[in-house]
Amino acid sequence: MRNFTVFLLVLSLLVGGIAISAQDSVELTIATVNNPSMVVMESFTDVFEEAYPGIELNWVILPENELRDTVTTDVATGASSFDVITVGMFDTPIFARNEWILSISDLFEQYPDIAEGYNADDLLEGVVKGISYEGELYSLPFYGESSMLMYNTAVMEEAGIEIPEQPTWEEIAEIACQVHDPENDQYGIVLRGLPGWGQGMAVMTTVANTFGARWFDENWEPQLTSPEWNEAITFYTELVNNCGQPGPTSTGFVEAFTLMSEGRAAMWVDATVAAGFLSDPEQSEIADVLGFAKAPVGPSATGNHWLWSWNLGIPATTENVEEALQFIAWATSQEYIELVAERDGWATVSPGTRTSLYQNENYIEAAPFAPIVLELMQAADPTASTRDAVPYTGIQFVAIPEFQGIGTDVSQFIAEAFVGDVTVEEALQRANDATRDAMEEAGYYE
Repeated sequence: MRNFTVFLLVLSLLVGGIAISAQDSVELTIATVNNPSMVVMESFTDVFEEAYPGIELNWVILPENELRDTVTTDVATGASSFDVITVGMFDTPIFARNEWILSISDLFEQYPDIAEGYNADDLLEGVVKGISYEGELYSLPFYGESSMLMYNTAVMEEAGIEIPEQPTWEEIAEIACQVHDPENDQYGIVLRGLPGWGQGMAVMTTVANTFGARWFDENWEPQLTSPEWNEAITFYTELVNNCGQPGPTSTGFVEAFTLMSEGRAAMWVDATVAAGFLSDPEQSEIADVLGFAKAPVGPSATGNHWLWSWNLGIPATTENVEEALQFIAWATSQEYIELVAERDGWATVSPGTRTSLYQNENYIEAAPFAPIVLELMQAADPTASTRDAVPYTGIQFVAIPEFQGIGTDVSQFIAEAFVGDVTVEEALQRANDATRDAMEEAGYYE
């Protein structure tokens, strides 16, 4: 009888322990963007939850423009919908200044067990600078990127074309039109045209930079009506409409990746992170005929390739700080990189964040694009991205809070020129006027 009583007591404690464990389980809601790297991260949910049984992951995956609007509104209003947010290199310092996200540097001191083994010193210096504010880290980089030219070597070989290591935009336009064959579902080039400051405007700004343009002069006066902007956007519009994919205003990163991976575009100038997925036979039909070159230059050699990172941050409103830190440290760790490599191959791992990756022989062997990506990321200089002097930093964006709205508005005006509703000159005049109004309202002029 006594043994039975002891059995019941032990059973009671075990059941009670299970109940307590279930009650203490924390659900993290994670807001992220629907690009291939983030989809891979979501696919490791079970692996994370098995390693950290007290934490469950709930994903909110949104298109890039929608993610930006949703996250910015949520943190600005203190809505507390998310425990982890995906923020860009542009957003992180702004969110930090507004105290919308927590200092990772402080949290690593508060939770040394999580910080131990993370090896923050391994993070690429340029990326760390971009996601820091007043010397403190405010997010952790999930992947970093520059931009470059990716092309189909089979198409080029058939046409007898050799892509230069450092092409010019004029050369790329000539090649694109030479191999353009829309009747056979083959486009000379695919380029983003989807409105949004981080979508089509990102690529177009690098083109504008290398054509000698700038967003503002040293007095913060908009320069969108300059001859350089007119030349750059006219060139871009004509290239896409004459020798690119149909419906450019519906083409963002995801849509461009699809066209390129299916072999329907001969060239693509975009984020270097795409190279890993284009090199994966399970995701790409051109994995064995993929070539790489530096992003094209125009009349000026400045600002032709960008510097960017998607990062994981912790909103100041979350009640699950320790668990959120545990997750973002895991998702941006060397351990996570090795998990992806083991399952999907080294070419698909999250690039552009850790020096050790570019010293890894397995990665270098699997990713022939690795040396050029590292070179581009190290060469990209947000403080010297334009031919003429400017009061701002940033390559494919202007690092001021107002740019999120301004860049998106300008891209909408340019989209009207893409479809022929207005001329490029008219679109840029409207864009310039709207930008001037926004800057005046923000108090940039006396």
